Amino acid sequence: MQLNHINLCVNDLTAARNFFQTCFDFQLQEQKGDAVAVMNDGHGFLLVLSNTQAFKSEAQPYPENFHLGFILETSDQVDQAYNRLAAAELQLPQRPRKIRGSYGFYFTALNDILFEVSCPL
Repeated sequence: MQLNHINLCVNDLTAARNFFQTCFDFQLQEQKGDAVAVMNDGHGFLLVLSNTQAFKSEAQPYPENFHLGFILETSDQVDQAYNRLAAAELQLPQRPRKIRGSYGFYFTALNDILFEVSCPL
């Protein structure tokens, strides 16, 4: 069995789509108006973004410690990702560092969704 997609509820579909395209190289596969965008990571995983406003619902906060993790192969790649995100003017509270057997960093974006970018040590 393989996990092939996840649906994230977002307040601003355009901003979320641009964020994943610019910062994490996702490609837009399909968009249904201002309601849903389906994005592909190029490795068989689909990210579905649902605009809460299009469904006339209010965005609920994600549970504490919920996060999206991106794994890279090397510390150089983690540093490059950090620099790319910094260039996109995201708020990055800490530079990459050793964290429990990995090297990486955390940050929040898109209405306080926690993101992790790391590699194994």
